[in-house]
Amino acid sequence: MTYFFYDLETSGLNPRTDRIMQFAGIRTDTNLNKIGESYNIVVKLGDDILPSPFATLTTGITPQSTQTEGITEAELCHLLMDEVFTENTIAIGYNNIRFDDEFIRNLFFRSFYDPYIWQWADGRSRWDLLDVVRMTRALRPDGIKWTEKDGKKSNKLTDLTTANNLIHAKAHDALSDVEALISVAKLLKERQPQIFSYLLNMRDKKSVEKLVKSGEPFLYSSGRLPYPDKTTVAIPLGPSQQGIYIYDLRQDPTPFLKMPQTELCAHVNIPWKERGENYIVLPVKELRFNRCPAVAPLSVLKPEDAKRLGIDLVEVKQNLEVINNDPTFIARAEQALERPPLPQATDPDCTLYDGFVPDSDKPKMAAIRNAGAHKLTDFDPGFTDERLAHLLPLYKARNFPSSLTKSESQIWQNYRAEKLAKRLPEFQEELAAAAAKLQQNPNSNHEFLLTELILWLENITS
Repeated sequence: MTYFFYDLETSGLNPRTDRIMQFAGIRTDTNLNKIGESYNIVVKLGDDILPSPFATLTTGITPQSTQTEGITEAELCHLLMDEVFTENTIAIGYNNIRFDDEFIRNLFFRSFYDPYIWQWADGRSRWDLLDVVRMTRALRPDGIKWTEKDGKKSNKLTDLTTANNLIHAKAHDALSDVEALISVAKLLKERQPQIFSYLLNMRDKKSVEKLVKSGEPFLYSSGRLPYPDKTTVAIPLGPSQQGIYIYDLRQDPTPFLKMPQTELCAHVNIPWKERGENYIVLPVKELRFNRCPAVAPLSVLKPEDAKRLGIDLVEVKQNLEVINNDPTFIARAEQALERPPLPQATDPDCTLYDGFVPDSDKPKMAAIRNAGAHKLTDFDPGFTDERLAHLLPLYKARNFPSSLTKSESQIWQNYRAEKLAKRLPEFQEELAAAAAKLQQNPNSNHEFLLTELILWLENITS
């Protein structure tokens, strides 16, 4: 078994509509010793993408540089499956579960690969060190230097490396971030080996499910919790579509028990912008077993930990009793949290979660991803899944443009025009905001980057 630490730099934050612009990674053994050469790859940005100006200013990667230095998405997919996400590999990142992994899944989907197999088949798995850091800081902070910014505890990679004198040459450069992440992993393993090993083993969804479904309160660390140390005591309520609903036992459920169902539903669905300072969030959230959540038995919470974290176990017990004494609360909370299904995506690139690809189409997908431009020219696989049929001309345009038929070329141009027209107003607003900030804090490199974005816009919309 080996670890593969990886990081991405992207054109924006949306894994469906934005794109990977840089992929970097390093393989290590289980003692965190480097194996082989590092990967540092630029990926060509398609001319249907207007990247976020703020992402460009952060990474320093321009669309033009990806065109001259990068490989295609199809080439990246081949590399990832042949060399990176190989058998018995644990893919590790920092907030990768909610960010980087989503970009990888969407990349594979639009490139005719199975979007999930890379993270579970043949001994493969994944792990996210961000929640490991959160739980380590909350429960076993000794031996590691921690920082605060603006009075708030910070678990940013750059802050961890700076506080602990670890090398981090260039933040927001994918390879530099990977090197820094390995240093942080070594620090955690050296200073707090027990919790490091425990959470490594708990990355398995069956282990998480067994602990959470035991019916006993458990410790849970998550960035979505409102506490400085991002840690609470939770109890399972009932199954959700993709995991289980849990209740934050640091919060008194009484106000919610008193609400009629219509009021509870209305309270939960108040838009974020309309919530006042006194708004109390329903302390119920979905925990997904396959997202490597940081969970641990309540028995590991030492009295000094509870005091430091501000966890009152007497109140926790009282809140649990209140919930148990109201058999209707679970069903009412679940009903309040129900969301209507999302409207079906009209952009073929955004249809990953509209359903699983039928088995009958999988050999056809393999034929496409293994074909070159010549074979693709007149190739009609006859997909059962209409999503794949709509993706094919887009895939060809981005990776093998010479293979496009006349009708497919027209489909691509129409698709580009519509997509860019939808994106343009937001892009121009972002560009104006970035330019205004630049005027306040002049920076020649940032000026160059924004100029390149303007030239890119002119080039792909002319």
